[in-house]
Amino acid sequence: MECQECQKRKATVHLTQVVNGQKTEVHVCEQCAKDKGYMSYGEENYSLNDLLSGLFHSESPSPFSSQKAQSYQQASQLKCPTCGMTYQEFARIGKFGCADCYQTFDDRINPILRRVHSGNTRHDGKIPKREGGNLHLKREIDDYKSQLKQLIEQEEFEQAANIRDKIRTLESQLHQGEGGE
Repeated sequence: MECQECQKRKATVHLTQVVNGQKTEVHVCEQCAKDKGYMSYGEENYSLNDLLSGLFHSESPSPFSSQKAQSYQQASQLKCPTCGMTYQEFARIGKFGCADCYQTFDDRINPILRRVHSGNTRHDGKIPKREGGNLHLKREIDDYKSQLKQLIEQEEFEQAANIRDKIRTLESQLHQGEGGE
């Protein structure tokens, strides 16, 4: 792809910005990106810490929201009782000091995780199709079993019967894939 600015070099910097639901994409070469201020000189690589730190700093208070400012002030005073790390240190470094930091900063971390994981705070990871084997089937069966439990609690027995049948079908596929039992 050619640089949208100079039309001479290959576009190596690809920026996407979404403002009020409007998506704008820019594809430029590294030189034009630096010249136009899309990136600073010497700023080629970003680490995961940089990304996380940027997310935490996006929580900074707005002059238009006193409630947000108060919430930010309270968060900045949070301190882990085990290691003594403050929320400000955590936001700057992007790493926890100990395992107890997860509980200490939980109410501040969950909104950020929801943003990163498109509404979820749970990350299951990805399984390569070739290497995953029957793991995909096992996960699908587990999901159906939790749905089945909820449907039974809600006394939705017809839907529960349909889910039960799906579980049986998947379990038979699973057993066939494992050499049959």
